[in-house]
Amino acid sequence: MRFAIATLGCKVNQYDSAMIESRLGALGMERAEFSEPADVYIVNTCTITDRADTESLRLARRARRLNPHARVIMTGCLAQANPARLDNASMVDAVVGLGRPGDLERAVRGEATERVMVANLRKERAAIELGTVALDGRTRAYLKLQEGCDQFCTFCIVPFARGQSRSVEPRRVIEAIDGLHARGFREVILTGVHLGGYGRDLDPPAVLEDLLEMVAERSPIERVRISSIDPEELSDRAIAIVAGNEKFCPHFHLPLQSGEDATLARMRRRYDTAHFRERVERVVAAMPTAAIGTDLIAGFPGESPFQFEQYFRFVESLPLAYFHVFPYSVRAGTTAAKFGDRVAPAEIKRRAAALRALGERKRTDFAARAAGSILKVLLEERIEGRLCGYSRNYVRVAADGPAELINSEVEVEASFVEGAQVVGQIIRRIIPGCDSLRGGAAVSA
Repeated sequence: MRFAIATLGCKVNQYDSAMIESRLGALGMERAEFSEPADVYIVNTCTITDRADTESLRLARRARRLNPHARVIMTGCLAQANPARLDNASMVDAVVGLGRPGDLERAVRGEATERVMVANLRKERAAIELGTVALDGRTRAYLKLQEGCDQFCTFCIVPFARGQSRSVEPRRVIEAIDGLHARGFREVILTGVHLGGYGRDLDPPAVLEDLLEMVAERSPIERVRISSIDPEELSDRAIAIVAGNEKFCPHFHLPLQSGEDATLARMRRRYDTAHFRERVERVVAAMPTAAIGTDLIAGFPGESPFQFEQYFRFVESLPLAYFHVFPYSVRAGTTAAKFGDRVAPAEIKRRAAALRALGERKRTDFAARAAGSILKVLLEERIEGRLCGYSRNYVRVAADGPAELINSEVEVEASFVEGAQVVGQIIRRIIPGCDSLRGGAAVSA
């Protein structure tokens, strides 16, 4: 049996799709591209915006055209949050909510007795399928250790789509890290939907800092990153743990969403701009070369031109390394969808473009700061003849060298900036667990 998966949305959805592929492959099924003939098409949907809903249905129609006799199965966030909409779509054979791998397998095999298999994740505690997933090649692995969200920001549908916050026990997290080390991964990214809420649901309760201390002590992986964490949940203790242990990469992603206090209050965020600035400055004081990224929404309802100007100037003043910019889009079912005083689409587009241009300048400036320094880089791939990877503080680096160095950590002497990446010379290869280092290849400028 051949199956194909199309994935919309975030890294968490990509993680879930990789887990689905792994399960179906273990059953002896063969993966096909979504553009190819297959017996089963799975659309892992996103519902972050109304446009994402439309795209999910478009993919289902495309699958039906590719093979009118195939089974078309919808899963993911739209399937979980609005199964009725998919149930009414004639080209869909089954709708499977999140946290139901057994039902998904039955739907794939054509053994499901129900068309819609969705539970209320605000009331039920679906188990997290724990696994290590390589989304960016074979060097880095993602480990999802938390699912769901209890924050209910006014612009966000995630608490309804992903359910209540739930966590993986620390013991299982460490076992999973040991497993990916045995498979040859050199870096692990600890991820979750609401990572700052980690452990509150466990018995006994835990906090993220407890887990980080355990990882620092027991992880055989020498490069550990923490994915997105809300600024009010990045404690002094967490900063100190990351700063005090070389296993942790000096890299934080702190979603800001808006740089103006009245807008943050309408978003129901749990911090103001002064607190965000204080958290950023605390990180930089502890780790002067740390990369700090953020998420920004442009054109939230009620955001006046003056407020956007304040927002822009606030972001401009921060020592950030990069942004992800999202034009505001109405999401039915959220509180913000009922807000009036919406910003015109053309103005939203203009504001998003201004923030993206600022973000590119920030990214280039951050890369330029690395010139002349020695960077520890995990080489991941070869692009246009050069080996490429990321430094511990998330600078994109390119250097000449042999292909055998891919999936190795090396020291690179950064020479010059080319766009938003640094080009340098490999000066030595870092041997895990060994003080001896091996020379690399010189780089031509």
